[in-house]
Amino acid sequence: MSTFQPWDVRQVDLSVPNGGLTAAPDTGGIHVQLHWKSIPLGQLWLALNELPLTASDFLRRAARAIAPAVGDRLFEHGFRAALPVVGENPARDKPAELGPLLECCQPLAVIERALGQIPVPKTSVSVIVCTRGRPDPLRNCLAALARLDPAADEILVVDNSAEGSARRITDQFPGVMYVSEPQPGLSRARNAGLRQATGTLIAWTDDDVVPHPFWLGAIRRTFADETISAMTGLVLPLALNTAAQVRFERNFGGFNRGYRRLTYDRQFFSEMAGRGVPVWDIGAGANMAFRSSVFAQIGTFDERLGAGAAGCSEDSELWYRMLAKGLTIRYEPLAAVWHGHRAEDDAYGAQMEEYMRGHVAALLVQFEKHRHSGNLRRLLLALPRHYLRRMTLRGGDVDRSTLGREMRGCLRGVCHYLRNRPLRRTSPASAFSP
Repeated sequence: MSTFQPWDVRQVDLSVPNGGLTAAPDTGGIHVQLHWKSIPLGQLWLALNELPLTASDFLRRAARAIAPAVGDRLFEHGFRAALPVVGENPARDKPAELGPLLECCQPLAVIERALGQIPVPKTSVSVIVCTRGRPDPLRNCLAALARLDPAADEILVVDNSAEGSARRITDQFPGVMYVSEPQPGLSRARNAGLRQATGTLIAWTDDDVVPHPFWLGAIRRTFADETISAMTGLVLPLALNTAAQVRFERNFGGFNRGYRRLTYDRQFFSEMAGRGVPVWDIGAGANMAFRSSVFAQIGTFDERLGAGAAGCSEDSELWYRMLAKGLTIRYEPLAAVWHGHRAEDDAYGAQMEEYMRGHVAALLVQFEKHRHSGNLRRLLLALPRHYLRRMTLRGGDVDRSTLGREMRGCLRGVCHYLRNRPLRRTSPASAFSP
C-alpha cells in the first residue's frame, strides 16, 4: 500500500516568464493554479512522474488548460461553457470564426486591457462571515478581508457559538461588527447577519476561506449588469496536504465550477425542472453574493437547512427559489477565493454524509414549496441509480471510501425533513410554473 504524499499547491502568473516546473521528491505532484495577473484561467494536476517540465513543455500544457477560459473572454461564440442541462446546450453556441482567432496574437494582454477598462461601480457591499469555534481560520479570513481592494463597506462576523468565542478574534480587527446568534444553524447565522447588513449587495464567505484581494471588485462589476440578482464565484483549494483534501478536490470535485462564466436563468430552470434542477452546480455558499432587494421577493434562508440543521444546501435551496421566480444568477470566476478543505479522513467522511443529508432534505423542501416533480425524480430515481453504479463499477478511479456514509446521509435527510416538515401543506411558492 503506497504512502500518501502531499500535493504542492502552486500559483503561476503567466505574465511572468517561467523557467519550468520541478517538484520535491516527497510530494505527490503539483496542483498548478494558472492566472494572468488577477485573472484566473485554469489549472493543471501534474503528478510527480510528469515532472520536471521545461519552460516550453509547461507553456504547452498551460496553453491547452487555459484555452477555454481565454476563448470565453475573447469571443462571443465557440467557447461558452456548457450548462448542466439535458437539452441542446453548447450546440447553439456556434464556433468562433477563424479570422478573429488569427488576429488575436496577444490574447491574455487583450483580456487584461478589456477588463481594466471596465470601471468598478461604487455600490455598497456588506460582507458576512458566519463562524463557529474556528478561531485560527477566522483570523486568516478577516486578515484577507482587511486587504480587499476595493474595501468592503462593512464586515459582519456572525458567531454561531453559545459561548461567544469569536469576539476575541473580531476585536483584533477594527471596524468589524460582531453579531451573536447562539442558536445553532448556519441558516440562522446567515439570517442574523442579513438582518444587520446595510449594503446594497450582500456577500457571504466562510471562516475557512481566504478571498482574493480583488474579490469585491469582481462582485461589484458582475452586478453592474442589472439582470443579475445573485452570483457565485471560483473556489480553489488552499492546501492539498492530506489524502482527504485531495479526495475532496479530485474525486468529489471540490467547489470549483470552472474558469468560464455561466448564466443560470429561466430557460435553464425550465429545461431541468422535470428532472431535478441541478442548483448544487451553481456554486458554493463560501463565495456568493446577492442584491439585498432579492430577499424581499423570495424570503431568507430556510432554517431547516444548512450546517447545524440538515447539514448543507441552504444556499442551493435559495438559488432554487430565485430561479423559480424567474431571477438570474451568474457564476463569475473572476471573483476568486481559496478554501481550506477538511484535513482528516473522518472529518471528510462526516462532511460527505452531511452533504447528502442536506441535499436530500433540500430536495424535499423544494418539492414542499414548489411541487416540482423533478425533486422527487432525483430523490427516488437518480440518486439510487448513482449509488448502485458506484457500488458495482470496477476500477481504481471509483472512490468508495465514503459510500456508506453518503447513503446513510441520504436516509438521515429524509428523516430530518419528516421531523421538520410543516403541519399543513405549503402552497407552491413559485409564480413561474415550468
